[in-house]
Amino acid sequence: MTVLVSVKELCKAYGDDTLFSGLSFDIKPGEKLGLIGMNGSGKSTLLKIICGLSTPDEGDVSVQPGQCLVYLAQEDEFDTELSVEQVLFNSLASLDLQEKERHRRVNRALGLGGFTNAAIKTKELSGGWRKRLAISRAFCREPDLLLLDEPTNHLDIAGILWLEQMLLTARCSFVAVSHDRAFLETVCSHTMEIARYYQGGVFKIQGNYHKFEQARDKYLEAQEKKQSSLASKMRREDQWLRQGPKARTTKAKYRLDQAEELRKELSEIKARNRQTARMDIDFSGTGRQTRKLLRVHNLTKGFKGRILFSNITFELGPGFCLGIVGDNGSGKSTFLSLIEQSLDPDQGTVKWAENLKTATYHQERTQLDPDMTLREALNPAGGDSVNYKGRPIHVASWAKRFLFMPDQLDMPVGRLSGGEKARIILAEIMRQPCDLLLLDEPTNDLDILSLEVLETSIKEFDGAVIIVSHDRYLMDRVCHRMLYLDNTETPQFYRNFSQIFKARAAREKDRRPVAEKNKKQATQPAPAKKRLFSFKDKYELEHIEEKIMDAEQHVEALSEQVQHPDVIQDPALLADTCKKLEQAQSLVQSLYTRWEELEEKKAATGEN
Repeated sequence: MTVLVSVKELCKAYGDDTLFSGLSFDIKPGEKLGLIGMNGSGKSTLLKIICGLSTPDEGDVSVQPGQCLVYLAQEDEFDTELSVEQVLFNSLASLDLQEKERHRRVNRALGLGGFTNAAIKTKELSGGWRKRLAISRAFCREPDLLLLDEPTNHLDIAGILWLEQMLLTARCSFVAVSHDRAFLETVCSHTMEIARYYQGGVFKIQGNYHKFEQARDKYLEAQEKKQSSLASKMRREDQWLRQGPKARTTKAKYRLDQAEELRKELSEIKARNRQTARMDIDFSGTGRQTRKLLRVHNLTKGFKGRILFSNITFELGPGFCLGIVGDNGSGKSTFLSLIEQSLDPDQGTVKWAENLKTATYHQERTQLDPDMTLREALNPAGGDSVNYKGRPIHVASWAKRFLFMPDQLDMPVGRLSGGEKARIILAEIMRQPCDLLLLDEPTNDLDILSLEVLETSIKEFDGAVIIVSHDRYLMDRVCHRMLYLDNTETPQFYRNFSQIFKARAAREKDRRPVAEKNKKQATQPAPAKKRLFSFKDKYELEHIEEKIMDAEQHVEALSEQVQHPDVIQDPALLADTCKKLEQAQSLVQSLYTRWEELEEKKAATGEN
């Protein structure tokens, strides 16, 4: 089979810090690859090497001639004075395209991206819409291979669903670096992890994230068993080596060499298995058994004359986890501030149980002084020991629980990565016994292994938890209920994201085609000439709404099929379903176009 990109024995280091070494793998046409790994494992660097923005220390990257590779960086850079349309046109400047083709691509990108105002300047866009523009710009170039570095950053739920749809129907291959496990589960047909605990530094399978989890656990379990087996063999060889020369045979030289090879293999596998260390999170509860820790009644809050949410009522007790979800700007962090009582509601009440102890994770991480050292951040009280659950732990051992090395202790916090700063705040919260945990986007910047530990820790916490997060994979597993803030008067509670998506789909379905017709008519210029409106045209216009509704229902059904696990795990079936979905979407668009034509003809003849 043709190989799109071939990576052979790739090595990269920065000073004494080796990111990866000896990486070898292929990317084939049509492959939709999810790339994961711990923070600092070199995922972003690998993407840059593949697309030629960085060079490896050793090894080769071969790209099939004539292929267009496009790299989507984590951070989006735009000329703030340019309009959305200008940004898209400029992205095509280096391509040899006719003017008509440029306009086709830009108009298509504007439509797919959902940009209703092509003249708006990028400086006026929110973080989520800037990310949409960056993604639309990448697709505008129609790449053969798209390299996406954390593409879900800054996107809310609606944005992530939009991106998933873009990738599921994309004709190009792609490699997506992401910590969003639900996203990986939905869009990827292959999954690969970079990690030092694998022989060769990389582990790749054909399948989505769930299948990868199972394969990874089996691999690491087998590697642990192999270490145990090799250790047993090495003990026997050491016993033989301690015997006197007379007890050895003439084949001693061969056995000595064999023992040395065994010792080397055991040393390597031990080193790999030591790399499987994970962050050790254990939130401390007070053990309080008060049935009602928190009471919220008719909570209402507005901002700049707009109601964010109203009439929210619930109670929270020990062992219950409430998730807060919604699109950007829906008021999630504001809601948490009301619960924390750092902000007053417009109406309603928030009542804590007497002497309630709370601990809060703020997504802005403003409580971290960039000039303090890691040692000071982990142990504000000073000294060599951290007090945890009533017992002293040496600060170096405490740091190790959060995957920090001893030589980092005197490093300023400002030089640490986002994931490392997140781990400092989690360490601080762990030292505070509490009844109620308030977590505002705690999953930001955490790698997948850390997310798995956080998930377990939330489940095991004996107090109550309120968590705001876009991480659908984690939220579905830790939350007993989710409050979905959707800018309606009274937000609703749901069991999981599946229920939320069904409710969203039902609301979309209630929007009749006539609303879309009126919108399109308002933006279309009046026809220059009168055209004959026949009886056949009249009949077609009277029945076209029904056709559009049927076509849109078909699109919805295919969209659900594309996300079904059985379809995702079958590359051939996934490709066929995506093709059908694209055809169905084209039919809807052509029906709307025909509807416009018929309305124009009707208006031109003056018929009512």
